[in-house]
Amino acid sequence: MVKKQIDATAEQRILAAAKKIFLSRGLDGARMQDIADEAGINKAMLHYYFRSKDKLFEMIFEDIARHFMPRIVEIFESDQSLFQKIETFCGAYIDQVRQTPYLPVFVLSEATKRPSALMKKMFDNKKPPVHLFFQQVQKEIEKGIIKPINPVQLFLNMLSMCVFPFMAKPMLEHAAGITKKQFDALMEERKKMVPAFIIASIKK
Repeated sequence: MVKKQIDATAEQRILAAAKKIFLSRGLDGARMQDIADEAGINKAMLHYYFRSKDKLFEMIFEDIARHFMPRIVEIFESDQSLFQKIETFCGAYIDQVRQTPYLPVFVLSEATKRPSALMKKMFDNKKPPVHLFFQQVQKEIEKGIIKPINPVQLFLNMLSMCVFPFMAKPMLEHAAGITKKQFDALMEERKKMVPAFIIASIKK
């Protein structure tokens, strides 16, 4: 019993340390030695619990997905108006990626290599109710509230406008000299700007 409690405590320290290191340095920039140092253990013990950096990163991702993906499902299933849903989704997505900036890179990488495995990790192998959003878009078109648009294209616009700035962050820092503080301010502004832009583009 005591050993199991010690093991659990050590594992939680490692996961907390790994999350901190991954957040600040990303998957490629993080080293197992850095994680071991942050957790206050030696590298041998770290490898005893987690054999590879990729495996550890995967566990961190799954933990984030378990907390974040239900929020996305909740938004799609809510009785909010279409415009409110766009605003809520963009705000929630940008907030999450600000907390875990490595998430889009990991998702794109996994989606290319192992799409089925990614869906299982993110949604417990269940399809997210995106179809409800698509149906709502179609109804708004039929009512004459918004301009005709392919619901999938609308959803892609929402995703890409929220995600791309985080993918482009290194370029902004290098080419435009954007600091972390300035980037955070831009993303806070973007939470309002993106949905406003999207809504203006479809509203009649």
